[in-house]
Amino acid sequence: MRLQKAGREFKACCPFHKEKTPSFTVNDEKGFYHCFGCGAHGDAIRFLTDARGLAFMDAVKELAEQAGMELPAPDPRAQAKAERAAGLYEVMDAAAGWFVDQLEGVEGGAARAYLKERGITEATRRKFGLGLAPDTRGKLKTALKRFGNAKLVEAGLLIAPEDGKEPYDRFRGRLMFPIRDPRGRCIAFSGRIISAGEPKYLNSPDTPLFDKGRSLFNIDNAGPASRDAKRIIVVEGQMDVIALDQGGFGETVAPLGTALTEAQLNLLWRFSDNPIICFDGDAAGKKAAIRAADRALPILRPGKSLLFCAMPIDQDPDDFMASAGKPAFEKLLSESANLSAFVWKSELEVDPLTTPEARATFGRRLRDRAKAIVEEDIRVQYLGFFNAQLEELYGGLRQDSPGARRHAFHKYQGVSPEVLAISQHGIDQAVIVRAALEGLRRHPHLIADSSEAIALLWIKNRGWRQVREAMLIAALESGPLDKAKLETKLQAEGLGSTLQTLQRTRDLRFSFLRDGQGENEAARDLADVLDKMTAGASFEAAIQNAFRRASSADPEEWQEAFAELERLYSLKRESDQALREFSWQEVDVAVEA
Repeated sequence: MRLQKAGREFKACCPFHKEKTPSFTVNDEKGFYHCFGCGAHGDAIRFLTDARGLAFMDAVKELAEQAGMELPAPDPRAQAKAERAAGLYEVMDAAAGWFVDQLEGVEGGAARAYLKERGITEATRRKFGLGLAPDTRGKLKTALKRFGNAKLVEAGLLIAPEDGKEPYDRFRGRLMFPIRDPRGRCIAFSGRIISAGEPKYLNSPDTPLFDKGRSLFNIDNAGPASRDAKRIIVVEGQMDVIALDQGGFGETVAPLGTALTEAQLNLLWRFSDNPIICFDGDAAGKKAAIRAADRALPILRPGKSLLFCAMPIDQDPDDFMASAGKPAFEKLLSESANLSAFVWKSELEVDPLTTPEARATFGRRLRDRAKAIVEEDIRVQYLGFFNAQLEELYGGLRQDSPGARRHAFHKYQGVSPEVLAISQHGIDQAVIVRAALEGLRRHPHLIADSSEAIALLWIKNRGWRQVREAMLIAALESGPLDKAKLETKLQAEGLGSTLQTLQRTRDLRFSFLRDGQGENEAARDLADVLDKMTAGASFEAAIQNAFRRASSADPEEWQEAFAELERLYSLKRESDQALREFSWQEVDVAVEA
């Protein structure tokens, strides 16, 4: 980004959204930046955390270093740790330069030939700082002897034998990949064996600079690239990262030989709300993707999830890019499945569902996966999603049924349970929710078919949320319910007193609760109400998306963006009015939902 002087300020094209005319300004006197296009605003620290994905303290440290300032340490131990780490950065930088020199020298011929065979250009080699560790026990130790053996051991570059013998080089006969932190500092290495031998890849041990479970290969380059790409891609290995970067996908990272950790997922979510997991198409890659899903489920929060890109069988991203090219890989990424769909598919492939026992086990596994989610709103959404999928799988949805219309509507909208969990507001919400729950208690056979709509209900009252979740679980475990069976399950969950509040229907004037109304008519009205509540919530999600688009629209696009907003608001009002028509008498009793 190049800043140009504009009066007392500076201006440039905004780094947070694409634009042709500069609307990003920097006011040096007041110490802030502001974009009049997308609304991005903040100070120097905020710029580094948003633009480069740095943690707050990393941003502060980088700014302090640039200004020649020393940050006070909170205590002597922290000061000592910081000083030790500062020395290790110098060691790692020197080692990285030495490895590059070896790759470019006489001994690097085999490694250079290997890279050429893999299609890696010299420019890419330089960009990633690739190097070579010669197949000797002491060349690196000799080259960096000025740092002392103790420092080289602490940096993970030498191995100190337990028997007290002389330390020797850790990496030997390997192509070297520097591992850098988000600030671009070398913190470790990964070495790939060039000739025959094991292990194929060898990483630095954990050091004061390097924690394997908290680091990602290429995060220093992929972080800024993800801002323009609006995504970040996760692959299994360093060569996959390099091949994709060379092919135009600079927003690519890889874990370091282990399953994705919670810390790595949280790091990825700083750059993208939906990182794309793109592991190899073999059995090991599929298992690794499932492990990533397992790690993500407990820590999901509204708006943060994962996407899964399925590679062709027995191909990895490097192979696919070499054979199919960028457009084909871009198409593959566009077909990525959201986390909920991936979990459903992976569980569906475990065993054939040819017996009632197998189907019951399948339902229990799905319930267990959903129960792993700590965030209640998302957990309920997953239960509703799984219920709807089971209904379609086992019984099939009638083309004209409310459930079928809901299912088709959500597929058309592309709304996942994770997204739906953040848009939950409707008309007279307390009353309509209470009426819907009581209606479902009276007509429990509707729960399985209406599970998506039930999951969409926004409920403030904790007891009512527990009733809703218990209903969904009962349908997931038991299939079609009758009133007695549902009552027993709800009582067993300790919800008796909550049920009593739902059964007081004097102030609930809805057609499906009216005494004397036929069973079929009541069930039809309740299903239609749930259908319309689902549509209303989806309209709200669309309104939120449209509002975000309108907020960042270029001036010439504003009129069109706000016209779309007005259209959606009109549809939402019509939906609300249709919902009110199911109440035969206005209700003025306030109830907390």
